[in-house]
Amino acid sequence: MNNKINVLHLTFDMRIGGTEQVIKNLVEATDKYKFNVSILCIEKRVGPFGQLLMNNGIKIDSFQRKNGFDRVLIRQIRQYIKQHKIDIIHCHQYTPWVYGLFASLFFKIKVVFTEHGRFYPDSGSLKRRFINPLLCLFTSHITAISEATKQALVDFEYLSSKTIDVVYNGIEQQKPQFELVSILREEYNIKQETVVFGTVARLDPIKNQSLLINAFHKVLIQEPNCKLFIVGDGEEREILERLTIKLNLTESVVFTGYITEPVNYMSLMDVFLLPSLSEGTSMTLLEAMSLSKPCVVTDAGGNSEVIQHNYNGFVTPNRELRPFADSMLVLARDMKLRNTFGKNSYQRFMGIFTNQAMSNSYMSIYNKIVEK
Repeated sequence: MNNKINVLHLTFDMRIGGTEQVIKNLVEATDKYKFNVSILCIEKRVGPFGQLLMNNGIKIDSFQRKNGFDRVLIRQIRQYIKQHKIDIIHCHQYTPWVYGLFASLFFKIKVVFTEHGRFYPDSGSLKRRFINPLLCLFTSHITAISEATKQALVDFEYLSSKTIDVVYNGIEQQKPQFELVSILREEYNIKQETVVFGTVARLDPIKNQSLLINAFHKVLIQEPNCKLFIVGDGEEREILERLTIKLNLTESVVFTGYITEPVNYMSLMDVFLLPSLSEGTSMTLLEAMSLSKPCVVTDAGGNSEVIQHNYNGFVTPNRELRPFADSMLVLARDMKLRNTFGKNSYQRFMGIFTNQAMSNSYMSIYNKIVEK
């Protein structure tokens, strides 16, 4: 007799991104003796993360959402729920929540909604002011990936803070290949005394890498033995490369382009930087912490919940260049402080942000709502 709980993750797709990585991590760490886990995408692009999971035996299906409010999609999801005897539908982000909830009506099925992040700048709407409280009546549990994201649900989605729990993102500890790291040090001529700053992110206006480059320019004037690695690609790359030329930084700034597994590049870094205008809980920030990296971040979204100011890094006011540059300069000059912050990063990661900690929280939620 099969007493497993059937959990369906409903999402846009399983391409490479923060939300998709959270789902992948959660699926991989969920107890397979207690739960049958599957994924349903409301867009046809299953994506690389999805393909990896399918190769490991995870069932993934997809539909193609049409423009506007797609009533056919609701019927498709509803049929899928019935066919696969789903007990819990875990909806990731707002649009999948709406479709998943309508599809689940009149079934004895529990609905979980997780908000993974917000648009910048954030805003609400009159329609949602009336609709969302009604959706909550039929939702078993709501989670957000940071206190900042939770507050955004309260401010812009008109949900009660009492109905929302925070479950921080979690990842597996990163494990670099030290032989490859040594090869990279030689390739980029990184000397022992060189202080390496770096970031890993898509090159997008919301990630605000222009602030990072301008801050690095100020650091380099006073501490010339530094390097900056920008790992990632995106629409801002040409603009950012032109900025480095304008500031005469081409010898000190490295654009690597997109790297599938950036852990070895992150291992090169003495200080990890995240100057974003908006964040939920950054996965690359967690990866840096798992590698014992001190961090400088802007006070955006969940950054200040991950990085404790003056404990495992510095948190600077959003958009402000001078405090960001000053924080970088302090760490460039103080190896002992870098080491202390790095150790604290690792301890904080292991205590709060592991994949198992995240998965345990969600499995506890699943068990609790099924028992009701």
